[in-house]
Amino acid sequence: MTAPSPATRRRRDPDRRERILTAAAELTARRGFHAIGMSDIGAEAGIVGSGVYRHFENKDAILVALLDRVMARLQDGAAAILAAGPDDRATLSGLIRDHVRVAIEDRTVLAVYHREIHNLPEDARRRLRRLQRHYLEDWVHVLAPLRPDLADGELRLAVHAAIGAVQSTLFFRSGLAPERLAELLDEMAHACLGVPRTPATSVNSE
Repeated sequence: MTAPSPATRRRRDPDRRERILTAAAELTARRGFHAIGMSDIGAEAGIVGSGVYRHFENKDAILVALLDRVMARLQDGAAAILAAGPDDRATLSGLIRDHVRVAIEDRTVLAVYHREIHNLPEDARRRLRRLQRHYLEDWVHVLAPLRPDLADGELRLAVHAAIGAVQSTLFFRSGLAPERLAELLDEMAHACLGVPRTPATSVNSE
């Protein structure tokens, strides 16, 4: 019987990499990055420790992959909303609702981002911080024409306050149903920005 090729063996468990990332996020959120090892991640994922190294060189590489993924989700969502938004108000509401969605659906990974980004290798940390600044600037540019009464620094403060309100859910369990949680976070973020909400559209409700 012919032995399976390396490519065939690699395809046997296409979900393994995702299981590793999910396990790493859960463990890091519970115990902290420095308190876990590759064997812990493997055990959580149901994979022998050596199997983790087939996908990631080390623990730092797993953390980078996790944080890259959540930042890419935020950026991709923002890019789609900016491209399709009919006006600034609808676009801003779309940005808020997309961030709320990520904060609820990717709660664990986004919490790890905020708690553990300082543990990344310097080049990865700088790259992600730069992407984060660009993401925030998208919000500022959309908000500026809606709040001409605010100076530049005030616009940035409002954006940070709105995102902070959304991300407050990362650090405690409210016990609210996801739909109610999303509604309240949406209201609070709009209040921080001082801009009325617009009805959800196909851009920000899918």
